[in-house]
Amino acid sequence: MRELPAALFRAWLHSYEEDHDDVTVFRPEDHPFPPARGRRGMEFAPDGSFADHPVGRGDAPDTVRGRWRAVGDRRVAVSFEGARAGRVLEIVRCDEDVLEVRTVVAQPPE
Repeated sequence: MRELPAALFRAWLHSYEEDHDDVTVFRPEDHPFPPARGRRGMEFAPDGSFADHPVGRGDAPDTVRGRWRAVGDRRVAVSFEGARAGRVLEIVRCDEDVLEVRTVVAQPPE
């Protein structure tokens, strides 16, 4: 995977029921998830913008804006302004139905 797959550029929600080993599994927003008390997510845009969607107060979704950039074969660095730490993600699998990532390293805030 030399180029990032086109399927990456969308909103993804954490399908924690499917996590395995050290791989975190995400599905598209319209996936038929079982009931849960909030799901975190993330969104990649082709222009390099990124949105992290943590679960906020009262299980409501929140949004933290950032940037992503490719940093090697199958790896993406995500950064945020301020005190929020970034991270490098290895894309294990990505297609229209699933995004599987492994956090390679957490990065200190910029």
